[in-house]
Amino acid sequence: MTARALGVSGKLGLELDSLADCVTFGVAPSAMLFTLFNHVAYPVWMGNAFFFNVMPFTAFLMAAFSALRLAKFNIDERQHTSFIGMPTPANAIFWGALISSSEAWLTGPRFNALFLFLFMILSCWLLVCEVPMFAFKSFSWQKDKIKFLFLGMSILLLAYGAISGGCAPDGSVWTGLCRAAAGCIGLYVALSIVASYLLKED
Repeated sequence: MTARALGVSGKLGLELDSLADCVTFGVAPSAMLFTLFNHVAYPVWMGNAFFFNVMPFTAFLMAAFSALRLAKFNIDERQHTSFIGMPTPANAIFWGALISSSEAWLTGPRFNALFLFLFMILSCWLLVCEVPMFAFKSFSWQKDKIKFLFLGMSILLLAYGAISGGCAPDGSVWTGLCRAAAGCIGLYVALSIVASYLLKED
């Protein structure tokens, strides 16, 4: 933000920006997943020392894929107006919002380490896949209807999250907003895939 305000740019700034993004949006959510793996339930067949010791460290696969995604972004000339693959901030927001608002469910009997691992692998794939995803670098009603649809649906989802959270027994509006934020990221990915499919059909 400071560089943009001063109107300066350079290759060094690009690398420093990517390094900061790698830590903020790659290492940080991986550390949250690492902690979650130490508290999540394990299936009976995974209930041994090998899985207990190894599975938490698989969380840092997401940091590696985030670094790969950022490196690809820096050299990919196709991503000036949109993204190819899920942006690392979106991935970090999803995991941060999900874990901070739904830890009790994630560590409950209906969820387990295998589901968490597969979910994480899906997230890693979305970071580096060749699926076009829209960006908010420009707005045009004629060309960007999908963006306005996403913003409208996200506002409704966040409002619902705040209301439902406030009406919950614990009265946590923040929890409701975090769950809605995670839902907004899922909506973003889904709409991007749908938009990409429709464009290909044209």
